[in-house]
Amino acid sequence: MNRVATAGEMRSPETLSIDVRVEVRDFGVNACFAARAGCTALIGPSGSGKSLTLAAVAGTIRPIRGTIRCGDVVFADARGGESAHVHLPSQDRGIGMVFQHAALLEHLSPLDNVALAVRSGDRATRQREAATLLERVGAATRSSARTRTLSGGERQRVALARALAGNPRILLLDEPFSSLDAPTRQQLRSLVREVVNERKIIALLVTHDAGDVAVLGDRVVTYEPGQTVSAEE
Repeated sequence: MNRVATAGEMRSPETLSIDVRVEVRDFGVNACFAARAGCTALIGPSGSGKSLTLAAVAGTIRPIRGTIRCGDVVFADARGGESAHVHLPSQDRGIGMVFQHAALLEHLSPLDNVALAVRSGDRATRQREAATLLERVGAATRSSARTRTLSGGERQRVALARALAGNPRILLLDEPFSSLDAPTRQQLRSLVREVVNERKIIALLVTHDAGDVAVLGDRVVTYEPGQTVSAEE
């Protein structure tokens, strides 16, 4: 069983508070820590529960006990019996996600991939917002390209723009740079750093790369199977 020690932050409107037990088949993790605006890096060996924690925050997995809150909004509350469980739908949590593989819709242009994630307005309005986001992440020149022709770095830029399209308060990053070459990885780290700071987003970053932690890790939560996990400033 894996327990994450609290970092001691007081809950506030910009604090994500996690105190849950999550299980999938014969594997589980106890996560108990707080994250605020900035980037919290989750590090540790594969299979220690980092991605499982992200899934619980995203709402794709229900915790079997405990709570997840962002400020006063309850994402999940499994403290009572099963009939009393609270589980806020994923689309209502204000979350953007970027994974190791961008999972873009190959038959759509980058512009249309991002526009699909814009939540309001007519088609023209959504495309204008998508174009603005692609400009911000440095992918505007490829907005009308065939998605399958994009490089790895370009795909991740589009994926980041798509994640930002819903104006999220929380950004979940699951090894988003691991398949990129070193120069591209450095560029994307800097871009994520800028975006998180500009928008005052709460970001959780799963990584095995010390360089990611050095650039992005405002706080660090270290996962270790069978041991108490620590949170560091």
